Amino acid sequence: MNLKLKALKKSLWVYHVSAGSCNNCDIEILDLLTPRFDVERFGIVLVGSPRHADVLLCTGIVNKKCLERVKEVYEQTPKPCVVVAVGACACSGGIFRDGYQMAGPLNKIIPVDVYIPGCPPKPESIIAGIVKFLKELK
Repeated sequence: MNLKLKALKKSLWVYHVSAGSCNNCDIEILDLLTPRFDVERFGIVLVGSPRHADVLLCTGIVNKKCLERVKEVYEQTPKPCVVVAVGACACSGGIFRDGYQMAGPLNKIIPVDVYIPGCPPKPESIIAGIVKFLKELK
């Protein structure tokens, strides 16, 4: 197993990418940082730069305006990078699936490792998805 993947078992540094969302998923992600849900007990910490991130937490549809930005952020992350699609929009396009502004689902633009569906997904679902991924690493 790759040394970096072994390190992911204990500490996940997460960079949040909002790719044109309605902000409902973003609010649920902010909820994760409160003492009620406390994701830091799993070693999950938000970082301010994709260059320091192990995980990209992506929300929203990828619209045509932010298509290049999403690709650029993914290129800036050190590899291997885990990409988590949070919410129905990031997973499949949600209600915007056939919209003129949609550039495509996230998995057509960058490789996605974990899908957490819901509109918006509850903080418990986001934690469960990430913990399930961590268990698969072990």
